[in-house]
Amino acid sequence: MSQHSTLSPERWSGFSLDQQILMIANEMSRASRLMKPGDLQSLRLCYERVLRLVDLTVEVQRRPTLRRELLRWRDLVAALYIRDASDLAEHRAAFRSLLQFTPAAAKQIPFVLG
Repeated sequence: MSQHSTLSPERWSGFSLDQQILMIANEMSRASRLMKPGDLQSLRLCYERVLRLVDLTVEVQRRPTLRRELLRWRDLVAALYIRDASDLAEHRAAFRSLLQFTPAAAKQIPFVLG
């Protein structure tokens, strides 16, 4: 499993939602650099880490509407994970959607997505 497999919900819940979203975004940023053919295994490992962090975020959130939207977003990443090839356009669209979850994360869009 990924490096986040031992991260507990208790520890994760100690971070603010802004921090959680930005840490997920950090993994998406790493994945952005692995969009070359031949890096599919490394890309999938990044997506595994993204999925794990989203799962933790869903687990610790009390707001049902936020959980629902995170799960919908998770489906986008899961679809990217099972692809036979990387898709930069779809990845960037999912990344942008993630960053729009919180105002603090949305401020990062010009810096990470141009």
